[in-house]
Amino acid sequence: MKHIVAFFLVLIVGCISVQAQEVDTLARKSDKPERDAFQSSWLIDNPTGVVASKKTLTFDIQHRFGVIKNGNNDLLGMWGPANIRLGLSYAITDRITLGFGTTKSDRLQDFNLRVALLRQTRSGSVPVSMTFYGNTAIDAREGDFFPKSSNRFSYFSQLIIMRRFSPAVSFQVAPSFSHYNIVDESLANNQFAIAAGGKVRISDKTSILLDYSQPFGQNSDNPGLALGIEMSTGSHAFQVFVGNYSGIVPQRNYMLNPNKLSDKQFLIGFNINRLWNF
Repeated sequence: MKHIVAFFLVLIVGCISVQAQEVDTLARKSDKPERDAFQSSWLIDNPTGVVASKKTLTFDIQHRFGVIKNGNNDLLGMWGPANIRLGLSYAITDRITLGFGTTKSDRLQDFNLRVALLRQTRSGSVPVSMTFYGNTAIDAREGDFFPKSSNRFSYFSQLIIMRRFSPAVSFQVAPSFSHYNIVDESLANNQFAIAAGGKVRISDKTSILLDYSQPFGQNSDNPGLALGIEMSTGSHAFQVFVGNYSGIVPQRNYMLNPNKLSDKQFLIGFNINRLWNF
C-alpha cells in the first residue's frame, strides 16, 4: 500500500510539474513581440514605427506628382512638376536602422536613424510599440543660396507610438520637432507638430491608409491630409494615395508645404517599399 501511495504522489507531482512548465512556455510565447502594426516603413507622408529585422536592406521609392489643377489638361497633375526620393536603409540590429536618401526638390540629402525603444507584446504586458525616428538633411543646391555652409542643414525628430489592435486595424500617433538653420524672415526656425494615422485591412494583401499631420504655431492652419490604399506582400509594399504634401522629407512638409487644404491643392503620389534579407 505504501508503494502504491508513493507511486500516485510521484505521478501527481509530475503532472503538476509538466502543467507548470506548459503554462510557463505559453506565457513566454504570449509575451513575444507582437507582429508589426504596419507593412511599410512609411505611412504615406510620415515614418512608421516599424524597424526591420537585423541584416535587412530596405529600398524606398517615394514619388509625388504635381498638384491637380486642370483635370484632363494636366492629366491629374502627372504632367506638372514632380518630386521623387530614393532611399536605402540597413538594420544593423533588430532595433536600430541607419539610412540615406536623396530627394529631387532642393537636392536634399538626408541621413536617418530609427531606434525601437519599446515593442508591443502579444500578452499585452507592453501595450504599444515606441520608436524614435530622426534625420539630418543637407540642401545640396548651389552655394549662392546659403551665406554659411551650416545654413544648408535641417533636422527632424519624431517619437512614434503605435499599436496593433487586431490583424486588421493598426494606429499610430507621433509628436515631432523640425528645425531649419536658415529660413525666410517671415518664418520661425522651429516647428512642433503631431501626426496621427492608421490602416484598416480589407483583404489579405490590401489595406486602406489614412495619414493626418497637424503643425502648431506657424502653418497650423495648413495641416497635411492623405488617403490611400496599400498592396503588400512579405517583402514588398506599394502605396498609392491622394494628399497635399509634396516635400517628402518630413521637415520640409511640416515647415514649407505650399499646398493648402483650404484651396483643395491635392496631388497623387505613391510609395514603394522593398526588403531584402541577408
